[in-house]
Amino acid sequence: MLSERTGQILNSIVKQYIVRAVPVPSQTIARVSSIRVSSATVRNEMAHLEQEGYIIRPHTSAGSIPSDKGYRYYVESLEDLYLPPAEQRMISHLFHQVESEVAEWLSLAATLLAQMVQNVAIVTVPKPSASKFKHLELVALQDSVALIVLVLHGAKLKQRLINFDRVVPQNELTRIANRLNGEYADLTSQQITARELVLTPAEQEVTHYLREMMQSEDEEEYEEPYLDGWHFMLSQPEFVQGRHILSLMELAEQRSLLKNIVPERLEGKRVQVIIGKENKDKAFHNYSIVISRYGIPEEAVGTVGVVGPTRMPYAHTISTVGYLSLVLSQLMAGLYGRDFTSELAPNSN
Repeated sequence: MLSERTGQILNSIVKQYIVRAVPVPSQTIARVSSIRVSSATVRNEMAHLEQEGYIIRPHTSAGSIPSDKGYRYYVESLEDLYLPPAEQRMISHLFHQVESEVAEWLSLAATLLAQMVQNVAIVTVPKPSASKFKHLELVALQDSVALIVLVLHGAKLKQRLINFDRVVPQNELTRIANRLNGEYADLTSQQITARELVLTPAEQEVTHYLREMMQSEDEEEYEEPYLDGWHFMLSQPEFVQGRHILSLMELAEQRSLLKNIVPERLEGKRVQVIIGKENKDKAFHNYSIVISRYGIPEEAVGTVGVVGPTRMPYAHTISTVGYLSLVLSQLMAGLYGRDFTSELAPNSN
């Protein structure tokens, strides 16, 4: 835990570095900080921050830059984040100018977000948060081989072969399908797993395959996300030479950028921030990600986020992502004929 004064000095270093992109000397902190302390006191505090891993000095005689740990402290200290009313009005006005089509909304959201935060924006097409079971058919093919035909809500059809350890006639397959249709109607794969049913070995095997097929559907990316803002990131001082951004652009070309930036557990109503080495993929260790869900839980959910250097204007980025998540959720609610409630609104913290 840092003392209040030490925390204020750290946050001042972070703010100065975000704006200027050069190491911050103690004289600057003593001059611009609201804390009335001498340069010597600031130096002592900065030595403590360096020892604890919150800041780094690139050279002995240079000023300091925040580490991932320092950025994390700063982000956690941010409170009452909101987008200025003028920017909210501008966003709302622009959305009222486009056609009432999801593609138009997502394209505009990506363009606006990139322009407002001066980094790469990514917006995904909404899809069901979890597929739901609708209907199952089992068709005998030969000997112990059968075809599973699984229909999910949204007219999604999946097929897969299943090999039983014995011959299972068509009448037994029909009985199994009829029972599972009754037991699993409108359930997700997690809900099916949670059901405590007494099943025959054949029913257990079919259920195992059903869960795998549904989980595969849940993990599938239906459409390419909307990306904008590469030119903004390339203009950042960190990427002037272009080497550091190549791995990121390669991921985008390989259609695996989204898979790598979305956390395994992305909370539905919260803007999340992943900083530097908090990312599992080494390709993202020089970047931060600010990301949120939008849409209607249990119906259609998408992702809106920003990728940029760890030297990112976090307060403005978090509030912008949060507000655009709110706008897109509101639009989706209208599209689905749902009343917009606070349950759909993300928290910007």
